[in-house]
This record gives sequence, C-alpha cells and structure tokens, in this order.
Amino acid sequence: MTSRARQNSFTQTHPKDRRARHAPRVFVAALLLAEACGPAATDGAKTPTVSAAPAQAPAPVIHVVTGSTAGLSVNGYLVEGRAGVVAVDSALTVSDGKALRARLDAIGKPLLAVLLTHGHPDHYNGVSALVAGRSDVPVYATAAVSRVIREYDAKKEAQWKPMFGAEWPMTRTFPNHELEAGATLEIDGLKWTVRGVGPGESHADTYWVLEAAKRYAFVGDIVLHGEHAYVADGHTTAWLGTLHRLHDDLANVSTLYPGHGAAGGRELLDWEEEYLTAYRAEVDHLRQGATISEADKKVLESKMKERYPKAGLEFMIALGADAEAAELAGSHGPNPLQAGGSK
Repeated sequence: MTSRARQNSFTQTHPKDRRARHAPRVFVAALLLAEACGPAATDGAKTPTVSAAPAQAPAPVIHVVTGSTAGLSVNGYLVEGRAGVVAVDSALTVSDGKALRARLDAIGKPLLAVLLTHGHPDHYNGVSALVAGRSDVPVYATAAVSRVIREYDAKKEAQWKPMFGAEWPMTRTFPNHELEAGATLEIDGLKWTVRGVGPGESHADTYWVLEAAKRYAFVGDIVLHGEHAYVADGHTTAWLGTLHRLHDDLANVSTLYPGHGAAGGRELLDWEEEYLTAYRAEVDHLRQGATISEADKKVLESKMKERYPKAGLEFMIALGADAEAAELAGSHGPNPLQAGGSK
C-alpha cells in the first residue's frame, strides 16, 4: 500500500483466531447440556442465564445500478453499510454516471470509498461523477490495475470517444490509493480483500471479497454473465485458467457479482468458461494463421448469435476476433484446460 493509503482512516485487518470465534458457541452448548442432565434444582436456585454470542455485522445492502445499453449495461455496485456506502466500479457514459450518482445520493449516506476491479473505461469512467464535490474519497485499486488505467486511458479515449461523443466523460478519476494484491481494508465495520489474478478479460484483473454475515465476491469482468465477452486484450488462455481456479478459491462465497449480467453462484464461472471455449473453437476453425477475414468474422457472428441468442453486446464478437486468432496461433489449441492446464 502507498503512503497515502496508510494515512487514511480505514484499517487493515487480520483473520481472527478461530478458537476465539467459536468459544461462545461451545460455552452455550455446555450450559444447555448441564441444565438437561444435571441434578434437580433446589428451592431458591436460580436458572443460569446464558448470554448470546456477539452478533455479527449486519448484512450490507447491495444496490445494483446497471448502465444503459449504450453504456454497455455495466454494473456499478453501491454497498450500503451502517454509516456509509462503498462503490465497486462505476459506469461508462456521462448519463449513466449521473444516474449512478443519483442513486448514491438517494441512499442518503456518505461515500466512503470506491473500489475498482480492472482498468477498462466502462468500470472507471463514472468515478468522477461519484466523487464530484468529495475530493477526500479514496479510490482503491491494485498497483497493476492503476498502471493499466494510466497507461491506456488516452488510447481508450481515442478509440471510443468518436463513438460516444458528448457521452464520453471529459475527465476521468484515477485510483489515488494503490494496494498490493491480497491487501485487506476494514471500512464501516466490513472487511474487503482484493485478489489479483493477472491478465484475463483485461491486462490486469482483480476481484474484491466482502466479508459480512456472508461472503460476497465482486468479480468485475472475470464474468460477463449472459453477455458476449470482450476478448480484444488477447488473454483468453489465462482467463480460462483463472475461471478454473476460482471454482476452488470462491468455494465459500455465497454470491458472485459480475461486471455485466445478473449475480449468482459459482455457476457463473461455468457460463463464462463455456462461452470462451466456444468462441475460441469457432475462431480456431475460421482463422487463417494469426488472422481472420472480414467475411469469416460475419460467419463467427452468426455462429455465436445462434449459440447465445439472448446475449447482449453483440458487437464484441467481431471486435475481438483478430486478437483471438493471433492468440490461438501462438497457443496449443482452443481449450488450454484440455491441453495440460491445471488449477
């Protein structure tokens, strides 16, 4: 963590001793057993009073704010705790950023922090709207994610501003607190841990685990549930490996909140793995070496739409075809998990 991160009011926490957590439960069980099996009470004897175990932190309220179709239907999350709100990712367009800010204002609690999962503009463009008038709000990301945002922001603007015009935010807010992967923050009594997985959907993917009454994972675009995937960064081999590993790593997580699409359990990982495997197989069949023709991109679009007729973001199919063809040309085939991949 940078020196600026150390100065903020949030604290890093460490796992508590499991024995300490379970001690009240054992004590209660012992008293109940003694009451059931012990000697009969005498006159004037008082029934032991059993104190309840300390209550866990109340479950947060997770507000899902999904952007417009024009804004790529990206999910911004506002996690409401007892005293304030933590935002996870944001929005792409000016209008969607305003809608996200309006939802935050309607909650009526202060914004305590913004957490970013990766460095694509549809996830950080709306941060400026969230923090407008609140210059002291920390914006957290791993050093790798922060580096990607700073390195590619101007290139992304040049690529996408002609398409979005006035809906492209004039200014973007970058992370002001960099963390190491594995770092933990305690914010408003809730524990957040960031996990780095390396390149995948983006050049540096991470996810955030929230521990409260249950455990939740905000996985960014490691999963685009029910949507065609952005594969133009050229890391689908590594991405598939990450999805495979996360089946174990997220075994104790109750709900996964994806960057696009509806939340769910670990079946979301299966959905994304199936999609990427199918996409890679189609590209592998159509490519000529490391390239794919414009005509074959249309065939690819037809095949993927037929397989996933309800999926959105259809323009992504052709957009990533060249990068996928180049990646497959240098790999061992369309499914790295069947070619020696491991957990």
